[in-house]
Amino acid sequence: MIVITGAAGFIGSYLVGYLNQQGREDLVLVDDFSRKDKESNYISKKYYSLIDREQFFDFLLKNALEIEFIFHLGARTDTTEKDEAIFNKLNLEYSKQVWNFCVEYQCPLVYASSAATYGLGEWGFDDSDTISLKLKPLNPYGDSKQRFDLWVLEQKNHPPFWAGLKFFNVFGPNEYHKGRMASVPFHIFNTLKTGNSVKLFRSHKSGIKDGEQKRDFIYVKDLAKVCLFLFQNRHYSGIYNLGTGQARTFYDLALACFSSLSLEPAIAYIDTPEDIRETYQYFTQADMRKLRQIGFTDNFTSLEDGILDYYRFYLSVGNYF
Repeated sequence: MIVITGAAGFIGSYLVGYLNQQGREDLVLVDDFSRKDKESNYISKKYYSLIDREQFFDFLLKNALEIEFIFHLGARTDTTEKDEAIFNKLNLEYSKQVWNFCVEYQCPLVYASSAATYGLGEWGFDDSDTISLKLKPLNPYGDSKQRFDLWVLEQKNHPPFWAGLKFFNVFGPNEYHKGRMASVPFHIFNTLKTGNSVKLFRSHKSGIKDGEQKRDFIYVKDLAKVCLFLFQNRHYSGIYNLGTGQARTFYDLALACFSSLSLEPAIAYIDTPEDIRETYQYFTQADMRKLRQIGFTDNFTSLEDGILDYYRFYLSVGNYF
């Protein structure tokens, strides 16, 4: 059996569908399944069992010898949440329990870290262990991911294979439930559907034009491909960036959204809110050399192709993956 935590969420449910496409139906889906707005993410998937996250560790102990691999993608991901206790419970201590199970029963593990660990990017976006020690996240969410990464690097006992994946700006199907935490392409689609212009932040940094702040946007399908690659190639444990390696401007992103809907661009600029202005990231770009060096050779979906696929086959028709 393959376990996926966070299986009712955006990335987790996409991975479940992707594994179904590979012929795997012996999947254990773990999450808080009380939210009805997430039901469509998994209701049509094929799986062995649904396990509430509060009963997960009891299930693991009873079925330890049957577990082939764990994808630990469940987490509290709200970057505006300030209650550190929530992150300590769900992102740090819960993840430590998953790790310790994988050590004791020698179960391979892939877990979700985050590019939020890089903070303002003052140390660049190199996923080496040396740089990881220096990073200063900007919010409790990023800090919880950073603290778990550092805890992992301190451990003397490891699963037979493990990988932490620092997700950059992910977009794609199955994020309908995420509200304000959904991706920028998702929000732009809903803006354009109402006939309104797209609003981008003005630049408050010398030398950078309005709308030319850059992010590494990655289509969720590419994340699933990397997860499958690591499942099939359990040779080199470590923490890896997972972006495209190509930063694109928000202006580029907006143009791709208009183009995907065959609309003429209509972009307005607004001030970056003062409460986030000092910590607003103007550039993120994953250094992807480490993942490439262990043999992942697939091309990443371009921003334009990813948005076109997302808009045409999912958002425009209300489909899930």
